[in-house]
Amino acid sequence: MDGGEDFGPWLARQLKRARKTQTELADAVGVTRAAVSAWITGRATPRDETIRKIADALGTDLGTIHSRTTDTLVGRPVTWCHRPAYADGGREFGNAAAFAFEADVGVLAREATQNSLDERLTGNNQPVRVRYTLEELTGESLARFREAIGWDALFPHFESAAAQDQKVGRVIAAGLHEMYTRDRLVLLRVDDYNASGLTGDDYETGRFAAVVRRQLDSHKSMSSAGGSYGLGKATLWATSRLGLVLINSTLSEPHEGRTERRLIGRLDLPWREVGDKSYAGPAWFGQPDPDVEGEDVARSWWGDEEMVERLHLTRESSEPGTSFLIVGAHDVASLADPSSTAEAVGSEDDDSVHRMHERLVEAIGRDFWAAMTTGGAGQPLLEASVRTLRNGMELIPEQRIDPHDAQPSRARALQAFLEGTTVDRLTESGQVAMTTVPLNVPGREGRRSGGEHRAVLLVTRVEDDDDPKPHNTVAMMRGNRMTVRANSVPALELGTDPFQAVLLAGCAAGDDAPFAEEAEAFLRVSEPPEHDKWGQTEELRMRYSPSAYRRIATLTRDANNAVRELVAAPKEKRRASTDRLRKRLVVGGKRSARPAVTGDLPVLDELDAHVGTDGAWRITAEVKVPRGGEAWHLAPVAKLDVRSGPRPVVTWSELVAVHNCEFVDGMLHFTPGARRATFRGVTNVSTHPVQAELTSLVVELQTGKGDKA
Repeated sequence: MDGGEDFGPWLARQLKRARKTQTELADAVGVTRAAVSAWITGRATPRDETIRKIADALGTDLGTIHSRTTDTLVGRPVTWCHRPAYADGGREFGNAAAFAFEADVGVLAREATQNSLDERLTGNNQPVRVRYTLEELTGESLARFREAIGWDALFPHFESAAAQDQKVGRVIAAGLHEMYTRDRLVLLRVDDYNASGLTGDDYETGRFAAVVRRQLDSHKSMSSAGGSYGLGKATLWATSRLGLVLINSTLSEPHEGRTERRLIGRLDLPWREVGDKSYAGPAWFGQPDPDVEGEDVARSWWGDEEMVERLHLTRESSEPGTSFLIVGAHDVASLADPSSTAEAVGSEDDDSVHRMHERLVEAIGRDFWAAMTTGGAGQPLLEASVRTLRNGMELIPEQRIDPHDAQPSRARALQAFLEGTTVDRLTESGQVAMTTVPLNVPGREGRRSGGEHRAVLLVTRVEDDDDPKPHNTVAMMRGNRMTVRANSVPALELGTDPFQAVLLAGCAAGDDAPFAEEAEAFLRVSEPPEHDKWGQTEELRMRYSPSAYRRIATLTRDANNAVRELVAAPKEKRRASTDRLRKRLVVGGKRSARPAVTGDLPVLDELDAHVGTDGAWRITAEVKVPRGGEAWHLAPVAKLDVRSGPRPVVTWSELVAVHNCEFVDGMLHFTPGARRATFRGVTNVSTHPVQAELTSLVVELQTGKGDKA
C-alpha cells in the first residue's frame, strides 16, 4: 500500500465525503465493521482483493487508492457555494477591506510581497522566492479556463451584481464588458516558495482561515512582520475586476495527512438577487462540506495535477508556499497615468500586460531593494521576478529584479553594512559611512522606559547616473527590510554632493543592536495599514501613551542631523564648490541709483540651485542684509542666461520664505535687525523658452520699480 497519505485518514475522509458509515462500507465489501475500524485507525491494512471492492464501493479506481494523492469525487463535486443573504435583511455592497487600497498593481506588489516576506521559512536560511506571472487569455484558452471555473453557473451572479448602480457593480460591469467585447481576460498569479503556505483548518484559527474566511485577521505573531492589520490580502481581490481569486497552496505542515495542491477559490461580490434567492456577497469554490448539514458551505479540496493545470495554478516545485491567481486583473494607476511603455509597444492599450509588467518591476525594486540585497556569506531575505505570457506562450521573458539596478546607491550602502566595510567619514569615491542614531523606546502599558535602541544610519554619495531620484533622502525600514518611508533631508549646506542614506531600525539594525525587539514592536504599531510611514496610530496610543509618537519625530530629527554631519564638506571644498557654482549661476546685476532709504543694499551672498526632475530650476538663496538694509523690499527675478540678446525672464511657480524674511505680494521683506535671510524658489517650467538643462540661471533682486538691487 505505497502512497502519499496514510491509508486510514484517507479512507475516513472518503467515507465522510461520500456520506457513508463504516458499517455501510463493511457491508459493501463483505467484512465486519471492526475490520473497517482497524483500517481507519492504522491497526491493519486490507488485502489486494479487498482493495478492489473498496474501490468499487467508493466509485473510484485502484490507482487512486494506491497513490492516495487526491480525493475521490463521489457525491461531492467541486462547485461554487454562495453565502445566503442575512436573515435580518442586512446588505453589504462590497468588501469594505478592499476599499482601503487602490486597485493598483504597485500597491498589490507591496502588500503581497510583504505578506510573502512575513511567511518566509527561516530554518533553512534561504530567501523566500516570489514570482509574478501576468497572462493574457484569448480565444480557445479563455473558453477552456471559463469552463474550468464553472463560468456558466457564476454568470447569473455577475450579471446581477453588474446591474447595480454602485462602485463594485460598475467595476464588475467593466470587467464583463472587457472580456466579452474583446474576448480577453488578464490573469495575474503571485507565487511564493520557501514560505509557510496556507496551513491550518478550513474554519478554525490558522493561516488558511485568516486568508480565505476572515477579515482583519493578520495571524502574524512575529514582531518583525510587515503586516499587522489583516487588510493587505484584500488587495488581491481589489485588483480583480471580477472580485475573483483562486488559490493553490503547498503546506509546510501537513493537513489531513497531505501537503500538496490544497485548492480553494473565493469570490467577493455585493449583495445580489439571482432567481428567487438573495445572496450576502462572498462565495467559495470548493467541495460542499459533508460536516455542515443543511448549509451550502464549501471547503478546500486536494486537487490533482490536471485540475491545477486547467485552473492555471501549476506550481514549479513541491516547495511550500502559495499561489494566488487574480482573475480579471487590472491596474487603475496605468489607466490614470499612461507612461512611455505604451509608446514602446505601439498599439497596446493603457491596461496592457506590457505596462503592468513594467509597473510590477518598478514597484518591487522601489519597495523591496533592501530585502533583496545580500552581503558576505549571508542570503537575501527575498528573490523576486516578473514574467508575462499570452495563452501560455512567453510574451516578456522572466525578469529577475536586481537591487543594484533598482537602487544602486542604497544597495551599495546596505551591502557595505552587511559585509562590515563601512567607514566613519566619507573621504573617497564609493565609500559608505556608518553611524548610529538613538531611539528611546517608551515602555508599554505604564512601564517607564523600554530602553535606548541604536538604529544604524548609512550614507553614500550618488555616483550612478541611473540612480533614481529624488536624491538626498533617507530610506527608513525595520526588520523585514521593506522601505517604510523615504524623506528628504532639509537644510543641507550649499554645495553638498548628492547622496542617499538608509536608516535600519529595529531588527534590521543587526542581531547585536540593543533593544532591537522592543524598537521593532514599537515601530510596527506606529505604521498605518499602508505601512508607508511611522507616526501616531490608535494602537500606538493604546499600547504606549498618547505622546509616544514624539519619539519617532526625535528619531527623524536626529537622523537628519547625523546625515548632515556625515555629508558636510570641508570648508575648502565648500568654498571651491561655491566658486564653481557662481560660474554657472550669475548673482545680481548692475546697481541702480540708491532710493531714499537709509542703509546699504542687501547682497545675494549664497545661491544653491539645481534642475529638478520636473525640469524646473530649484534654488536656495541666502541674502546678506546690512545694517538698515531691512528697509528694502525686493523682488527675486529669475532669468535664463543666453549668449546674445536680452536674458528671457521666467516666472516663479513657488517662492517660500525660510529664515528671517517673508513674502508680501511677491516682495521680499526682511525681519528687522536680521543680518542674514534665506528663501527658496522654483521656476515655472511653462515659462521656460528652452529646457533648463541647456541654460544657466541668473537671479536678481529688484525693487518694485524694476531697479536691480
